[in-house]
Amino acid sequence: MACVWKIILLSIFIVSGRSNVLKGYFWHISDLHWDPSYDIGSNLASKCASSGGRPTPNAGRFGDYSCDSPWTLINSTMSAMREILPDPDFIIWTGDDTPHVPDEQLGVEPVLRIISNLTHIIKSTFPNTKVYSAMGNHDYHPKNQMPPEKSNIYEQTANLWHDWLHAASKETFKIGGYYTEKLLNQTGFRVVVLNTNLYYDQNKLTEKIKDPADQLSWADKVLQDAAKNNEKVYIIGHVPPGFFEKKRDKAWFRKEFNKRYIDLIQKHSAVIQGQFFGHHHTDSFRMFYSSKGSPISAMFLTPGVTPWITTLPGVIDGGNNPGIRIFEYDTKTLLIKDILTYYLNLTYANKVHERWEKEYRLTEAFRVPDASPASMHRVMERITSDKCYLQKYFEFNSVNYDLTECHADCRVDHVCAMREVDFEAYEKCVVKEGGSSTAPVLFTLLLSLMLSLLCLS
Repeated sequence: MACVWKIILLSIFIVSGRSNVLKGYFWHISDLHWDPSYDIGSNLASKCASSGGRPTPNAGRFGDYSCDSPWTLINSTMSAMREILPDPDFIIWTGDDTPHVPDEQLGVEPVLRIISNLTHIIKSTFPNTKVYSAMGNHDYHPKNQMPPEKSNIYEQTANLWHDWLHAASKETFKIGGYYTEKLLNQTGFRVVVLNTNLYYDQNKLTEKIKDPADQLSWADKVLQDAAKNNEKVYIIGHVPPGFFEKKRDKAWFRKEFNKRYIDLIQKHSAVIQGQFFGHHHTDSFRMFYSSKGSPISAMFLTPGVTPWITTLPGVIDGGNNPGIRIFEYDTKTLLIKDILTYYLNLTYANKVHERWEKEYRLTEAFRVPDASPASMHRVMERITSDKCYLQKYFEFNSVNYDLTECHADCRVDHVCAMREVDFEAYEKCVVKEGGSSTAPVLFTLLLSLMLSLLCLS
């Protein structure tokens, strides 16, 4: 292995902590976006189809920021996971497996082949580990167009995940891409895996359907039963509700679905101990509050493995370093105790050698006792009010890819996206926090100077 000794020491540190019987650990990985076309030996200006024609002069063995993941990066990710935490209690995998290419360059068989290959490497790396896997909007053909009914891709994916799914899970998965199971077959613990791609505003098939695949009513019933049976629940999905922190006013859900999802969380917050999503490729979180303003739930957005710089209009240099994440949880309550994020500096890996390293531990970086809703609310308040915490969070957001200053507008975009999942509340937050289209140049320069002085350590 090319991973350095530091990662082994970090692994020993994590595993030694497992002597505490109340602590468990699981991996969360998301947005692998494998691009089989990546060819470092190509004579073309671009080494991959996912660049969309953008030149890749710095492309290396482990990839390029304009490309999705080459297989070497996928393999490196799995190897790092095995070295850091070889025996997790389970793995959460929140989808988006195929590259960012036009539909004409894919098809049903290529999509299933990519899902199959990624499933195989995860199974090979962790042959005895339970995986709770959700589909992403790129795990279908045509992309984004997930149907609210039975389909060949749902059925074939369920077959690929046969070893991970109970019989009842396969049945609901085949009709809508969602399922629920007891977490690790333990009484009192439950996982709800949603297909939130049904609520994506790019999905034309669900535009005029009140409850696609009856998933919302199904989830409501599952959570009601969980309360009756004194169960604690983790919710898993790909596309999150709310807004993208890197683009003002960019929501993913249709408005009516966004509201119904919030209502679901508020109604059943007593049993929900965590929400785990991807899609953004960035590292962030979302807060949910009661009608009285108390923090009741936190949604954790895990960064992507792909380093691909998004082509979403309005986002400037929206790339990231590959990231993976360990959650530490209380095995008696499912409370999230801590979060450890690891990353590969892609530039360093290509120029020097492969080095996965710890980026940060949540409780250390933000000085909170755990990752409970109350603690995550405190993290959000510190990011909102303290420039140093804001800058720290901002650099973590892109997995240490974008190290520029988070200026006034940047602050508004991130704070309001974290704080307000509801559409109207988000709009009010942007106004309240003083969002504008541009910040005065002089003010930005002065703020940057002050920030660098304040945050020196």
